[in-house]
Amino acid sequence: MIKVVFVDDHEMVRIGVSSYLSAQSDIDVVGEADNGEDGVRLALELRPDIILMDLVMEGIDGVEATKRILAAWPEAKVVIITSFLDDDKLYPALEAGATSYLLKTSKAKEIAEAIRATFSGQSILEPEVTGKLMNRMRSPEQEPLHASLTQREKEVLMLVAEGKSNQEIADELYIAIKTVKVHVSNVLSKLEVHDRTQAVIYAFTHDIVRK
Repeated sequence: MIKVVFVDDHEMVRIGVSSYLSAQSDIDVVGEADNGEDGVRLALELRPDIILMDLVMEGIDGVEATKRILAAWPEAKVVIITSFLDDDKLYPALEAGATSYLLKTSKAKEIAEAIRATFSGQSILEPEVTGKLMNRMRSPEQEPLHASLTQREKEVLMLVAEGKSNQEIADELYIAIKTVKVHVSNVLSKLEVHDRTQAVIYAFTHDIVRK
């Protein structure tokens, strides 16, 4: 069962989406909050598998709430669900560590599918989000950042893109998990990204992973 905490200040949105999700055989909405502060408290208290987070709320917004949750609990998986695609909201949300980014125009079924995919280790982004990130990351006048990756680092990046954990990567490449962590750290540093999600976005943007 995938446990979900839903943080959104729009009551009708919470009721509608929560009702649909709770009707799924593999998803359980274990908590709801109508503001960021309560959302942080619930997330850290209940430790759900997925935190469904609105961006624009009074007081602590979704970006700040995401930062606080991940600062206290780095393994948390936050799925942003919002009506906004503005650069000043999109990029801070992803930089804060959100794993997936959905629009409220998404169908309830699509939200449920995104929750399942995020739970399994994937990063789900709206096509508009991917397009914005691709445009931002393109720098044709310079040597691409990934040119400095070693072959082993590229292999690790490919496996990260497939949603594999550090232990799964270690098992597949027959290397120690400490070595995997070093490779992942090097990849993030060389690609100038903050986390695995951004590294995967970069990888797909530049066609350096298997489709």
